[in-house]
Amino acid sequence: MSVAVAVTDSPEGRHALESAVAEAQNLGTGLLLINLTLHDFTEEDIPSGLEVTVINRSGRGDRDPVTAVIDEIRDHAEVDRLVLGVRARSRVGKVILGSVAQRLILRSPVPVLTVRRDATGR
Repeated sequence: MSVAVAVTDSPEGRHALESAVAEAQNLGTGLLLINLTLHDFTEEDIPSGLEVTVINRSGRGDRDPVTAVIDEIRDHAEVDRLVLGVRARSRVGKVILGSVAQRLILRSPVPVLTVRRDATGR
């Protein structure tokens, strides 16, 4: 059993990481950190006291992040849930820009835990 988290370069991505760490600690499991940021994670970015596997972006720069996350979940059979950070978006915003989180929620082969920061930014 393991918890996966897709981390982006956004406040929602950081909140997802914090929430996934708490979820993994509560369940006593490892964490699969799928890095969708534009930089590699360093040792200080990775939570200590937890078994963490970091998957940094690889392949073409324009690889669809949804495909990348789904592929990693399928390659790691121990993953039994995915944590995503989300934010409120209008219907028009979803249609025009799409939503990686929305597509992952619909296509994920494992249950998805979505976390949203509250109005105070926490």
